[in-house]
Amino acid sequence: MWHQWIEQIQQGDTRALARAISLAENETAGLIEALAKTSIPQKPVIGITGPPGAGKSTLTDALIGALIQNGKSVAVICVDPSSPFHQGAVLGDRIRMSEWYTHPNVYIRSLATRGALGGLHPRILEITDLVKCFTADWILIETVGVGQSEVEVAGLADRTVVVLVPEAGDEIQTMKAGLLEIADLFVVNKSDRPDADRFRSHLERMMQEDRSHGSITPIINAIATEKKGIEEILTHLNELLRAPSQLHRNRMLLLEKAKHLLREQWLRKLDGGKMKESLDRAMQSPLFNLYAWVKDYAD
Repeated sequence: MWHQWIEQIQQGDTRALARAISLAENETAGLIEALAKTSIPQKPVIGITGPPGAGKSTLTDALIGALIQNGKSVAVICVDPSSPFHQGAVLGDRIRMSEWYTHPNVYIRSLATRGALGGLHPRILEITDLVKCFTADWILIETVGVGQSEVEVAGLADRTVVVLVPEAGDEIQTMKAGLLEIADLFVVNKSDRPDADRFRSHLERMMQEDRSHGSITPIINAIATEKKGIEEILTHLNELLRAPSQLHRNRMLLLEKAKHLLREQWLRKLDGGKMKESLDRAMQSPLFNLYAWVKDYAD
């Protein structure tokens, strides 16, 4: 079944892609085995993240327009908060991108985080590889937000854009380590607001203090609602994609992907019924210890 879906996706069938993503979300068996036998093309995957309210959706919308003008086709994966009632994407309508939904060279799909801690969907690796099989030239992944533990997008994307706003000064201090590690490009959106220059200087000082990248991460001022700075962002992304890859970083990211897939494979093999029976029996003992039970069960 999966091989047929993938063949149709490779031919540019958007309905097949939509259906395959839904099956992947519902953990339909056989996807990993099918992907293992598929030659997955290398395509630029750009992660777009940042704190809530930074204008990530507006910036993504503007980037879609710039890529279309340059003759490229685009697939966009928007990872949204989950509804507590049906686990679907709360912001699934994506009003700001509505003009692209019927465009023949744009595919947009909203996913719910479904409780994933990293701001991404738990099946995001498999879904992204399905989208890579599609005919789109670029893949944009917009995440819920970013924080100390919400930096998974860096393990998925070829390059990561962190979108900030001038009012985020205090927030940056709490996210400092994660931001500096994952950002390949900073975008100061809404840069027509007061204190934008001071905020940029503050960000530059932070990067001067932290040389973990070995070089200063580019910062671009933008006003996404007016499409200002968008071409500059696209130019920088093209330069970053052409730059020699950081072999050590790429290996570390690949290791994280492998660990994620192995963890998922292991979890699928667990029998929930047997686990419950074993836990129920263990809890009968007055000396029950959860850590000891987990260790014994894993062994």
